[in-house]
Amino acid sequence: MILPVVLVAGLALAPAPAPPSAKPPSSGFSTPRGDTLVVVGPGGDVATLAAGIARAAPGGRIVVRPGTYREPTIVVDRPVRIEGEPGAVLDGEGERTILVVTADDVSISGLELRRVGVSYVDDLAAIEVKGARRCRIEDNRIDDAFFGIYLAETDGCVVRHNVITGGAVRESRAGNGIHAWYSRGLEVAQNRIVGHRDGIYFEFVEDSRVAGNRSEGNLRYGLHFMFSDRCRYEDNEFLRNGAGVAVMYASHVVMRGNTFAESRGSASFGLLLKDITDSEIAGNVFRGNTVGIHAEGFDRTRVDGNDFVENGRAVRILANSQDSEFTQNNFIDNTFDVTTNSRRVYSTFRANHWDAYRGYDLEDDGTGDVEHRPVRLFALIVERTPEVTILLRGFLPTLLDWTERLVPSLTPENLVDPAPAMRPFPREAA
Repeated sequence: MILPVVLVAGLALAPAPAPPSAKPPSSGFSTPRGDTLVVVGPGGDVATLAAGIARAAPGGRIVVRPGTYREPTIVVDRPVRIEGEPGAVLDGEGERTILVVTADDVSISGLELRRVGVSYVDDLAAIEVKGARRCRIEDNRIDDAFFGIYLAETDGCVVRHNVITGGAVRESRAGNGIHAWYSRGLEVAQNRIVGHRDGIYFEFVEDSRVAGNRSEGNLRYGLHFMFSDRCRYEDNEFLRNGAGVAVMYASHVVMRGNTFAESRGSASFGLLLKDITDSEIAGNVFRGNTVGIHAEGFDRTRVDGNDFVENGRAVRILANSQDSEFTQNNFIDNTFDVTTNSRRVYSTFRANHWDAYRGYDLEDDGTGDVEHRPVRLFALIVERTPEVTILLRGFLPTLLDWTERLVPSLTPENLVDPAPAMRPFPREAA
């Protein structure tokens, strides 16, 4: 009977086995967390950008050597800096999105991205950023893209000094150059966008700035934004775009120092404003457009210090616009300075320069002594019956305008400038 007791005692004294989850003893070596510098190059140890991203440490730098890289869509899922050397090309082969960024604090610069695929279902892009913060996309060249740079649910991203060129022929087969959706705190600056559906497109974007860009030759709008409050658009050039620039359903918008030029066609505008409130349009140039500014539902907005030169209609303001003010603007060589669709207008014009003004300044204080009525009777007729535009160069429009000037009866009774400026307002050189 002694043996079983001894065995039991032995079992009780035996060391307990280590639990399955216990870590093995350290060997003195740590598991590598990635390289702080990764060089990607054809024929090298790291031959693809995807492999370079997989090897890089968070916060690391990836240098892409010259060469053409044809890879499946590349996902950037960690904070890294990707820097292309001259001649580093990522080719989508006309089939796919090239880069998708899902991590915060990613920087992409110096790359050439080509041949993004066209899709009627998916928004394929050269660079797509999804739900990330503080991305920086700078000094890249994007050619033959469906969408160039696509930002979705981003915060604090910078898109700067990129050249984005498309070959769009039909809107149905074209995406936008820079597209932002449901984002905030963006800076889009010093980019050149050519040949897309819309050059820059914002939807549900807030507290952002678009500055110093050149958007030209796009099929529809050079800039198109909707439901985007508290944004600033400064010192941009919008040239020869199919329909011009459209600003819709937004408030507290500042558009300052921009050029809107040569948007011509039956539905073309330098700037189309629809349901805009509490905003500012100042120091811009509207030149050579079918319509300089078209405004409807345009409320409590200041239009100050702009130049309207050689447009068909400089300003077309509809009767549903209220409490906006036009001051110190120059109206020069336009076919019609102001047109409207009603005999009553609920916005005010004061202290503008009109080259069509035929009044006098006896006091020589620079302000006309009699009011100016900028709406021509013939303009009102054209507004209601566009076909009569063919009579524009004949004697009849002149006769109608002189008659209305002597005995105003049909043009808007309250659309007058009571203090027209005798001389154009000088502008600072750009």
